[in-house]
Amino acid sequence: MAEVTFENIGKKYPGGVWAARGIDLRVADAEFVVLVGPSGCGKSTSLRMVAGLEDITVGTLRIGQRVVNQTPPKDRDVAMVFQNYALYPHMTVYKNMAFGLKLRKFPKHKIEERVRWAAGILGLEELLDRKPKALSGGQRQRVAVGRAIVRQPAAFLFDEPLSNLDAKLRVETRAELKQLHQRLNTTTLYVTHDQEEAMTLGDRVVVMDQGEIQQCDTPLEVYHAPRNRFVAGFLGMPSMNFVAGRLHRSEGQIRFEAQDVKLDLLPEQARHLSDQLDTELVLGIRPEALHLHPPASDSGKGIEVAVRMVEQLGSTMDVYATTAQNVPFVARMAAERSVQPRAALKLYVDRTRMHLFAPGEHGANLTRTSAPLATE
Repeated sequence: MAEVTFENIGKKYPGGVWAARGIDLRVADAEFVVLVGPSGCGKSTSLRMVAGLEDITVGTLRIGQRVVNQTPPKDRDVAMVFQNYALYPHMTVYKNMAFGLKLRKFPKHKIEERVRWAAGILGLEELLDRKPKALSGGQRQRVAVGRAIVRQPAAFLFDEPLSNLDAKLRVETRAELKQLHQRLNTTTLYVTHDQEEAMTLGDRVVVMDQGEIQQCDTPLEVYHAPRNRFVAGFLGMPSMNFVAGRLHRSEGQIRFEAQDVKLDLLPEQARHLSDQLDTELVLGIRPEALHLHPPASDSGKGIEVAVRMVEQLGSTMDVYATTAQNVPFVARMAAERSVQPRAALKLYVDRTRMHLFAPGEHGANLTRTSAPLATE
């Protein structure tokens, strides 16, 4: 096992397009780090640079203490699991899992030992004589993982390994991968566009956009204290509600005001943002911070809305609504049969969980206390 260190890593394609730039990140020994972001954000490129499948334009990449910028993929001591499994269709499960060891000229008894060991961990003992076409999608994915773990590498690299599975199987396989990491304790870099995978699998989550790291932190920190508006909007389903407005002082209170929305800041928020009076800001409220009944932290005013649509999700529901001036809100709350389309109601805000951002897609979270990117 070994740590993986990015030092100001960048990848520039012909034509001057940067797929990744300024990547500073240290993945500790035995840590599980997930890179997440929209398509084209640079996450897969970053992973492929670790594997040696993409050249590095600038910066230094270390695996353990070795600088591996010029090291061939086969000599990097990493194992990669791809989205499409990349199994050899003419080989049995056993031969697929043994192939990499055979290329490295492992003795037969050692190959047998490692394949049986990996098959036992992954529940593949009864499938070793089958060929990939006789396996389900989940079984093929386990074989691909097995082919990686038999090598006992310094680091595992996963490139969207669950994207070809159906929803139920994704959840099951996700749990299996988490348990596997807890058992093997191998340094792992995992790429996904699925925020749920990122939140449930990662010791830390690296949110990327436009080739750069936007935030690197624990899953809960990234969710509850997003560094900027992009991170806040990308993580969370339904997405965070955003409303553009300004801060004003009124009746001794500092208040956020926008169309149909007036919210007094809590004393600590007001002290922290007193220098932002009369400047344009963006209010962010997560759907679960909106309630049908005033929470203790609400000022009692509420936001008057008309319900447009209700999505019943069993124990919870998503309420889509708009104000009189068509400011949209979505609230996630405990399911209630009384909430129906076209109903008029008030949404109350848990002000301890609201955020204020500077304008722009990547505007900084001004209600978040100053903190580093936590890439160490």
